[in-house]
Amino acid sequence: MSRYKTVREEAADEFIVKKSRFIGYCKPVTTQQQALDFIAQIRTKHWDATHNVYAYSLREGGVRRFSDDGEPQGTAGIPSLDVLLKEEVTDCCVVVTRYFGGIMLGAGGLVRAYSHGAKIALEAAGIITMSLCKILSVQTDYTFYGRLVPLICEEGGIIEDTVFTDSVEVIFRIPAEKLPFFESKLTDASCGKFSAEVLDEKYCEI
Repeated sequence: MSRYKTVREEAADEFIVKKSRFIGYCKPVTTQQQALDFIAQIRTKHWDATHNVYAYSLREGGVRRFSDDGEPQGTAGIPSLDVLLKEEVTDCCVVVTRYFGGIMLGAGGLVRAYSHGAKIALEAAGIITMSLCKILSVQTDYTFYGRLVPLICEEGGIIEDTVFTDSVEVIFRIPAEKLPFFESKLTDASCGKFSAEVLDEKYCEI
């Protein structure tokens, strides 16, 4: 998998329907333990809530879990998880807290409410695309430096550091699938004088 979608940060949003207060929480997580810790944190914060429904999806092992937390089966946890699946978001946990307002919502109303709670939580956290990137270094002279930077940007590269000494070292990241195109352009532009050294690879927001 060279790309996947997740969320940028922990966030929350809320709404009221028929006097019931729904608070949607969302957080990026990469392990089941992180997801469980987040769920426990929200449950502790809202110990007096009527329900704390959760759903999470992880890349590692393709794990997907949910809980209705006392709501009628199929009206809360699954709708929350469905939001993650439809948005194709992973490494993410949502918790939708409900304070009952005294008016029954019915099965359809609950599905809509929990779906909306999960969705606004995702939107608040910010859906982002992560791409497998190569971290590269190019050692160049000052003459070619002015041509190197545009080459990097043309292939979607992002410069992370530049070291100026008697030569110039440019450290940057570029989507892995674009590396062959960049290397070809670099070879052509420098007549083979300069090349890129791969330092590392990691998933980065694009």
